[in-house]
Amino acid sequence: MPKWEDYKNEAKGRGALAMELFIVKSVPAGDMDLVKSTLPAHLAYQKEVEAKGKLVMAGPVSDATGDMMEAEGMIIYRAANLDDARAIANADPMHAVGARTYDVRKWLVNEGSLSFTVSLSSQSVTLP
Repeated sequence: MPKWEDYKNEAKGRGALAMELFIVKSVPAGDMDLVKSTLPAHLAYQKEVEAKGKLVMAGPVSDATGDMMEAEGMIIYRAANLDDARAIANADPMHAVGARTYDVRKWLVNEGSLSFTVSLSSQSVTLP
């Protein structure tokens, strides 16, 4: 297995984007009442992190069948390094009060596309 930095440099050498982001998988710790009561503070925190330019995307994840909502979530951060990403995740009220636990990993974004419309007069963005 190659070291992360070696692989990242290889990807850059191939002309890939090699943009490093951080994925947080957040799961309930067991007390769903605590998860529900912490949700407003969590959402306010997400807005703060987004306003600072550190939140790329976040939201709930279904179970493997796609039919059930099990209160798991995925958060993608823009951070300087793994320690900074952990610090952002630790400060999330869901994690800080123990309503959820999390795992954070580096993610090397190499391919893909985004589509959206920016309307200047209404100062809005529309996703397809």
